[in-house]
Amino acid sequence: MDRLFLLTFFFCSVLWVLFWEVRWKKGKESQIEEWLQGHSLSEYKYLFEDVQTLEELSLCVLSRLKEVVKEKHHWREITEAHVQLLRDFAFQEWLCSQSLEHYYHTLKTLGCTTLDDLAQFDSQLQLSLAAWGYYYEDYIKLSTGVRVLQASKGSRDQDYEIQLVHSLAERRLNEKWSFAGALIFGCTIALCFLIRDLMFYVIGGITVSIIAFVFTIKFLCELAARVVSFLQNDDPTRHGDRSIYDYVRGNYLDPRSCKVSWDWKEPQEVGQTMSFRVQLFYKNGQPFPAHRPVGLRVNITHIELALEVPVTQEVLQEPESNVVKVAFTVRKAGRYEVAVKLGGLNVAYSPYYKIFQPGTVVPSKTKIAYHFSTLVLTYGQQHTLQIEPRDEYGNPTSNSVSLVDEVNYSVHVHPLGTVEEEESSDDCYSTAVSLNKPQCQVLMRLTFRKKGCFRACISYRDQPLNNGEFDIIVLSENEKNCVEKNVSTPGISIYFEAYLYNTGTYSSCPWQLLASSQLALQRRPSMGDEEEEHDSPVEGQSEKVKKPKKVYCYISPKQFSVKEFYLKIIPWRLFTFRVCPGTKFSYHGPDPVHKYLTLVVDDGIQPPVELSCKDRNIMAATFIRFLHKNIGGSETFQDKVNFFQRELRHIHSKRPRTKTCLKISRPSLLESSLKATRNFSVSDWSKNFEVVFQDEEALDWGGPRREWFELICKALFDTNNQLFTRFSDNNQGLVHPNAERPPHLRVKMYEFAGRVVGKCLYESALGGAYKQLVRARFTRSFLAQIIGLRMNYKYFETDDEEFYKTKVCFILNNDVSEMDLVFAEEKYSKSGHLEKVVELISGGAQIAVTNENKIHYLNLLAQYRLASQVRDEVEHFLKGLNELVPENLLAIFDENELELLMCGTGDINVQDFKAHAVIVGGSWHFREKVMKWFWAVVSSFTQEELARLLQFTTGSSQLPPGGFNTLCPSFQIIAAPTHSTLPTAHTCFNQLCLPTYDSYEELHKLLKLAISEGSEGFGML
Repeated sequence: MDRLFLLTFFFCSVLWVLFWEVRWKKGKESQIEEWLQGHSLSEYKYLFEDVQTLEELSLCVLSRLKEVVKEKHHWREITEAHVQLLRDFAFQEWLCSQSLEHYYHTLKTLGCTTLDDLAQFDSQLQLSLAAWGYYYEDYIKLSTGVRVLQASKGSRDQDYEIQLVHSLAERRLNEKWSFAGALIFGCTIALCFLIRDLMFYVIGGITVSIIAFVFTIKFLCELAARVVSFLQNDDPTRHGDRSIYDYVRGNYLDPRSCKVSWDWKEPQEVGQTMSFRVQLFYKNGQPFPAHRPVGLRVNITHIELALEVPVTQEVLQEPESNVVKVAFTVRKAGRYEVAVKLGGLNVAYSPYYKIFQPGTVVPSKTKIAYHFSTLVLTYGQQHTLQIEPRDEYGNPTSNSVSLVDEVNYSVHVHPLGTVEEEESSDDCYSTAVSLNKPQCQVLMRLTFRKKGCFRACISYRDQPLNNGEFDIIVLSENEKNCVEKNVSTPGISIYFEAYLYNTGTYSSCPWQLLASSQLALQRRPSMGDEEEEHDSPVEGQSEKVKKPKKVYCYISPKQFSVKEFYLKIIPWRLFTFRVCPGTKFSYHGPDPVHKYLTLVVDDGIQPPVELSCKDRNIMAATFIRFLHKNIGGSETFQDKVNFFQRELRHIHSKRPRTKTCLKISRPSLLESSLKATRNFSVSDWSKNFEVVFQDEEALDWGGPRREWFELICKALFDTNNQLFTRFSDNNQGLVHPNAERPPHLRVKMYEFAGRVVGKCLYESALGGAYKQLVRARFTRSFLAQIIGLRMNYKYFETDDEEFYKTKVCFILNNDVSEMDLVFAEEKYSKSGHLEKVVELISGGAQIAVTNENKIHYLNLLAQYRLASQVRDEVEHFLKGLNELVPENLLAIFDENELELLMCGTGDINVQDFKAHAVIVGGSWHFREKVMKWFWAVVSSFTQEELARLLQFTTGSSQLPPGGFNTLCPSFQIIAAPTHSTLPTAHTCFNQLCLPTYDSYEELHKLLKLAISEGSEGFGML
């Protein structure tokens, strides 16, 4: 048995040595032959028959070829190739001497191929290496070695490189095979046979032989697999990294041997910072140092939404140096796939599947579906409100009864405009709450036992819902039938006898009627029987009515008119209000004379009107029903958008949607566009534009058309073209029609701009690839004028922030009696000279501003600065816009909703953010770790959170049309000299001061806290 063991051992060891000797020799010969062929030297191969390695060849190639190569240019090429080869080998050996040989290919990828390149090692290269798995200890080694190279630059010559190559050649000659490998291989095979024989002699039997044979075969297969794995993955240029000896004893990273452990217990809610650990192991079960480049890739994807979640990786220090901690934050509830890969191969049991549940109900995010500001209900009949519970990130929370907790939903109702208003209202209604899990809704059923007007507020745990406050008009069955009759027969004059008690005055109301709005009111269509009626002057309307005046209120689907009749036959129209969301009703108690219930009508343009009417509730309900039909049955923004686009498509449905060609010149984009559309009718503007740029061959399959819209919006609304302007020099400011435009920009240009905006709205209504947003950010006052809303001083806060801070706030917060202000505005030239004094009202230069009328003064100032100066421009813009989009459709939105409709949400692109953000200062830890965590956190933010971060840093929640690239000054991230504190910001300079942190979780928590609690206000300089 001893003899058999020794013979087996000797035979296997010899086979091991012969196999690797032959393989090593063939590999080296192949390298030499490839190099010679690559440099056209194959005919001189006989000169190098005694050379065993490419390293030896690099040391003797010039001396052996010097006599045989006669052509100078060929010799020069050989010399250059020799120098390159010599430097490459010297570079490899130097890295090996610093224990950094595993960074050889990484450095070559980054363009660092020689010691001279390495001596110029800079911070940018450090950042690049960080992306490949750079570790701090290696950073110290590399930095120290680079400093040595830089110090020895003068004394480092070719002899130094030759010395390194000699060392490399000697080392690789010794690595062709090892006695240890032969010993292990021989002993392993011999022991397998020995154990089999021993078991047979001791236990005996065929069964034992079979078992021993099976285990022997299994071991040999495992050994063969490791050898094959080495042969497949071995790189001839990287023999120093891993040898067959490492594979035989399992000393290599094996994805199937690695483990993943989770730092949380399921189920978990969204919004939390989650982490898990990847433990790296060699094939033999020993820990693998995680700081070495291993190609670890982690992809976390929402399965239903195909949404990727950003992650951050951190190598833990001793005693867990083989552990990589992966952190991430999810915002959307649902099922996620977690794929963990090493070198493209899945870690054991990967991919994993994890479920994240929605968070708790957040009242400010929870809404009532199909919301109305006023509901019309019937006495004794049940009405169901559909509540959609949402968490902080908008996830439906009704997939779990414990999250919905419907018992915490409540409604508080109190009467409006009745004698019982002060009494308890608990007995006038009843409620019932249930859960509709399939639809993710909470159903609240209301039943009223009293008629009248009520104000309702729906709350969750005593916190009002997002749109939880609304009015309710409760009618009797007869009143309901009367309202239905009124709404179903709109062609017949519907009128109510009422009494006019009071109208507001300009001095008592924080608004001012626009002259342009008056003109718009006069242009609106009248009732069919109003041909002989007259309009009363505005001055006559703005006064206190000493005694009630008998009037008649006419309601149609388009307008609500208040008229009186002279001699009982001559109609005199006093007021006209549009049937739109901007016209508000407020309900009050009985009037002192007739004891009829009263209501106040206010559209924000005209003075509020107080009316008393015997059938007040029927009149108000009729108006509300017409309003609901006008806006599509809901007052939520998305429902209004759907209705708007549906109606707009219907309006243009009879017009042909054929193609019409626009030939545009890029150098004169605006002029050629005006020329191409000069004679276009409304029908032409409704067609599908096919844009052809002169001297370009591109066919318009949608791309050139979208580019034209982008370019024409920039040409029209960019302040550099002077058609629109900003009230401040800040490029983040909003644009407003330019009252001082150059003479060559005719007012007709605003008509064209209006048509372009109308075209964008119509294209978006068609949906799909036609969707087109207006690339501009208009002032709120300009948007308000588009939909006929009032002007008041509060618009200065968003439109002209500097003027608001310096003048408006000063007047509001101080005593104006000593300021010598009058109802006039001084107008100065660009050089600072006084041009003229504009009276805000007739004789305003002699009317002093007092504390009692200063609000009136500020509103008149807003009318002049924001509206009167650009009256012509706005009217021409509206003329072009209303050709394609009717005024009544635009009127269903407020100014903020109109901006979202025209310009979109202004999504913040994280990649654009990352590409243009400037990092200032910071240690290695800040740049290599904190900034990685920061970008991972920012990538996980919702658009709302990104807007808050932008607001926190720049003072504005929106970017200029060009994105971060046009932000001035650039967005800067400053390394703050603090640790683990809240970030701060300097909005004047667009600077975010970011402290250092110890973990991803800490940065995420404090950054979110800072932008949530401090997104408004100004940093201290």
